[in-house]
Amino acid sequence: MTSPDSLVLRVAGRPVGRYVTRPELPARLSPRPHLHPVTTLAGTAVTEVSPADHAHHLGVGVAVPDVEGHNFWGGRTFVRDRGPAELDNHGAQRHTAFQLRDPDGFVEELRWVAAGTELLRERRTVAATGLTDTAWALDFTFSLTNVTTAPLSIGSPATNGRPGAAYGGFFWRARRESRAPEVFTADRYGEAETHGTRADWLALAGEGWTLVFTGATEDTRRDPWFVRAAEYPGVGSSLAHTGRLPVPPGATVVRRVVTVVADGTPTRGEAAALARKAVSQ
Repeated sequence: MTSPDSLVLRVAGRPVGRYVTRPELPARLSPRPHLHPVTTLAGTAVTEVSPADHAHHLGVGVAVPDVEGHNFWGGRTFVRDRGPAELDNHGAQRHTAFQLRDPDGFVEELRWVAAGTELLRERRTVAATGLTDTAWALDFTFSLTNVTTAPLSIGSPATNGRPGAAYGGFFWRARRESRAPEVFTADRYGEAETHGTRADWLALAGEGWTLVFTGATEDTRRDPWFVRAAEYPGVGSSLAHTGRLPVPPGATVVRRVVTVVADGTPTRGEAAALARKAVSQ
């Protein structure tokens, strides 16, 4: 079912994801449009929203913990020489309009607002495409434009002094199960080996489902992967890994991540083939 505040993505007529445009959430969670639930073709859910461990994790979307000091991630803010702190600095992503709205995708305009000021304007393009009888691809592109007259920069807890916490950008909060998911790339295995690395693709495999993430542009492939498996299952692409990402007035940051959503657990070779097919669609 769709409504003015949500839509359903379909692959060959089969529902595979619900997109919520105006979630009713407290300001502390940095309200933002997101996809949930996202499912495999067999109907297995592979996302979570506001889980007990991190109430500000909202399915699939774009979340950034530091845009010129404003928190668009939700929860506490990591402050240098102080640590995580509860601050009244949360922003919100506000749905403006759909430029295109079809059963298999959409183009959306959003405003990133904090302290009563619009900082960024986003164009978000999302498409769902069938790949095989057991796999489909979610193609997610976001373009962030600085609409202020001053320079902005994007940071992360890592750039603010917390090693290994370079989260911020595209983020997928996966389904938590009784055991941690497996994580692997073409030549690495496990959270410790894959976190913070650059790889053409990265797979997160749970109980009967697998997600294969691929950076689909040169800029996106330069961003290291942010990986969590033991503490919670989640994968993101880091906009600010070792240093802040500057966004001058009028400049635009563009990233594109294509994610294969598959039933079962493909081999490394099968995962690589699915990733290549997904990007070439």
